[in-house]
Amino acid sequence: MKKLLIYLKDYKKESVLGPLFKLLEASFELIVPLVVASMIDVGIASQDKGYIYKMCLIMTAFGLIGLICAVTAQYFAAKAAVGFATKLRHGLFSHIQSLSFSQMDREGTSTLITRMTSDINQVQSGVNLVLRLFLRSPFIVFGAMIMAFTVDVKAALIFVIVIPVLSAIVFGIMLVSIPMFKKVQAGLDKVLGITRENLTGVRVIRAFGEEKHEIEKFDEETDALKRLQVMAGKISALMNPLTYVVINAGLVALIYAGALRVEAGILTQGQVVALVNYMSQILVELVKLANLIITVTKAVACGNRIESIFEIPGGMEEKSGQADENRILKRDAGESGDERGTVEFDHVSLRYHRGSEEALTDIHFKAGKGDTIGVIGGTGSGKSSLVNLIPRFYDVEKGAVRVDGKDVRDYPVEQLRNKIGVVMQKAVLFKGTIRENLLWGNENASEQELWDALKTAQAEEFVLEKKDRLDEMVEQEGRNLSGGQKQRLSIARALVKKPEILILDDSASALDYATDAALRKSIKEMPGETTVFIVSQRASSLLHADAIVVLEDGHVAAIGTHQELLQNCEVYQEIYYSQFERKEEAGQ
Repeated sequence: MKKLLIYLKDYKKESVLGPLFKLLEASFELIVPLVVASMIDVGIASQDKGYIYKMCLIMTAFGLIGLICAVTAQYFAAKAAVGFATKLRHGLFSHIQSLSFSQMDREGTSTLITRMTSDINQVQSGVNLVLRLFLRSPFIVFGAMIMAFTVDVKAALIFVIVIPVLSAIVFGIMLVSIPMFKKVQAGLDKVLGITRENLTGVRVIRAFGEEKHEIEKFDEETDALKRLQVMAGKISALMNPLTYVVINAGLVALIYAGALRVEAGILTQGQVVALVNYMSQILVELVKLANLIITVTKAVACGNRIESIFEIPGGMEEKSGQADENRILKRDAGESGDERGTVEFDHVSLRYHRGSEEALTDIHFKAGKGDTIGVIGGTGSGKSSLVNLIPRFYDVEKGAVRVDGKDVRDYPVEQLRNKIGVVMQKAVLFKGTIRENLLWGNENASEQELWDALKTAQAEEFVLEKKDRLDEMVEQEGRNLSGGQKQRLSIARALVKKPEILILDDSASALDYATDAALRKSIKEMPGETTVFIVSQRASSLLHADAIVVLEDGHVAAIGTHQELLQNCEVYQEIYYSQFERKEEAGQ
């Protein structure tokens, strides 16, 4: 949590002024009981209305000044807390962007979202309350006790007894309830997890008629959460009655002792009222302090979780600095025409997590400029892993992946990915217009370039049918489009970039065979010599590829053309004949 405080460095002034104004407000609050005592002992005792009015004006002035101080303190505390949370959120988001795909896979999307949202909000609340109350509450508690001693030492001894008893009750309940609230939070996480799972999988649940089972499962978790909350609530609910019993017992003792001392002429009635007011102030501030500590404890826990994300080292070590960039640009300028547009896998091995099995082992082949490379294999054979190494979504463990003759690790990431257009296995569109989604590929693309990309991606026809055409709204994740339409728009978005290397990772799975064939024909006829990698489960999509890489359990089973593989590769034969009848069988 301490490492996160660097995000407060731009708010040093607010972090100092906020608590100072709160202390100033508390000082006026501690003076008010003495003003009341003076009003009773002097003004009311002598029936001096002028003095009473004077004291009322002083109290009003103290109240207004205290209000101004409180509002000012709240302003500075809120400004510091919100600014801190904003910078922290920016820093965390930037750090998450630096993580590799494997690190994101390991942490999980839901975990990262929780850290970015609720955890940072909890830390923000903690910072706000600390700046407002962390100094004020102890100041009031000890200040009230000291002020009580200035009124009367013997009567103030009651404070010395009451304050430790109250502290023991408040902090004892807090120490018991905090672990229980952590369990409640864990139970809430389980309920949210089940809810999310049911909402995303509602079609599957209904398809298999499992509604009753899921309802029972949900009820079981919510009942467990309810029991935890009730137990934690009962323990927390003890705070108010116990503290009021102690404080009222203290008040009874104080009034009794005060009455005896008033009768003896040692104390005045106003002084007894002042002592009672100080006792009440102590009660209020102890309860505030307990709530503050619970909030701060939660904030520290959330801060530690956020800090654990920052402690993950950036997954992609990038060449940085002008010298590196100039060196790479010079090498670009000096490259021969034979190397540009090429992709080479030089005995590449990939492991997703330390200690896990290799996802790819000793992959070795080279794609020339303008070649179409097909990648095929069974489920889990490493097809997506292979093409994800080209834009450096993952780093190799052994060997090297070279683009234009250079190791991808020698490129600034932005420069490397500017050369490559990627269409992911799952089509992802963002909320906005079709135009805005396409401009992700190239924000400076002209209208004609957008339509050309749509035409090549076989998306022109359905976009023309839309009322607003390019300005038609796309809902989040493209919910108002079919699977095929989403895939074609994703392909068009990559084509707008006019990449040197185009990667289609099973991105035509929702298209019919005719549209798929038309798409491949259009891509082949694109101007320029684009190197294309097509990952597909369909053998028909790869028939005309210049070379087909057949993967089996992370190894290259064979590389060749369709005809070569059909004669020499058993793995390819098995895949192909599972989709097409053998000629001899068809002739029988």
